[in-house]
Amino acid sequence: MRELTAIMAVVIIVCLVYILRRKREERRLMESLDSMLEKAINGDFRESEYNETVLSSIEQKMAKFLAASERTLKTATEERENIKSLVSDISHQTRTPVANIALYTQLLAEKSLDGESAACVRAIESQSEKLRELMEALIKTSRLETGIIALKPSAAELSDIVSRAVEQYRPKAGEKNIELSADMSQMKALCDPKWTEEAVCNVLDNAVKYTPEGGKITVTMTEYEMFCRIDVADTGVGVTEEELPKIFSRFYRGKNTAGCPGLGIGLYLTRRILSEEGGYIRAARSKSGSVFSVFVPKA
Repeated sequence: MRELTAIMAVVIIVCLVYILRRKREERRLMESLDSMLEKAINGDFRESEYNETVLSSIEQKMAKFLAASERTLKTATEERENIKSLVSDISHQTRTPVANIALYTQLLAEKSLDGESAACVRAIESQSEKLRELMEALIKTSRLETGIIALKPSAAELSDIVSRAVEQYRPKAGEKNIELSADMSQMKALCDPKWTEEAVCNVLDNAVKYTPEGGKITVTMTEYEMFCRIDVADTGVGVTEEELPKIFSRFYRGKNTAGCPGLGIGLYLTRRILSEEGGYIRAARSKSGSVFSVFVPKA
């Protein structure tokens, strides 16, 4: 009986020693893995084990993964730089020809031309202006999409931004005898002032384009717990229910806008700008036209 008890005690001791040893090995393995991950995050990972252990196998796979990731990152960086260079070249190379077309068109318009020739000159002038706007919009969009331009949000007075945008479009609204009114409220927003103004201008530009003569555009502001809201309501051609999910797509133009000038890229660019800032844009139908609501994060 004593011998059996002694044997059982030895067995228990051996089992405990084995369990403790395994736990100690597992702890060392976890500590090694933690150290490997930390080094990988910091960019100074190196293989240190060259044997048949599990840790050595993990180290080799980790080294291969990091090497592949580094190659992918390098390729992506090179492609981004190539796109940046391409956008810059396009911007530079197209600006002068478009400006020259506009200049020569103006010179032609100053000459005494018959009715048909004068109409052709006006058409060239209109199309050259459309081309200029398209090139500028595409360049801005590509710079935002590729990260060439990084928005820098900061606390800014939103009413000042909206006021500048409204004043830019007051003359255009006046040309069509459109009543443009704005009800401003003081509120701080977390945004990039320059690009937020660009976003609001795009919405106002659409409102002026698609509101007929004698119409009305109203700009209002509302402050919420997390966002500041800018509503641009118009009495224009409106948006159909089926078009609401599509109007923020690139180059999409509504069925009711066929006779109006436009490129179909302004709202897409606006959504892109607001998304970069952590905001968003919404559109809704109204009894007299449409309402576009711009949401900017509150400071």
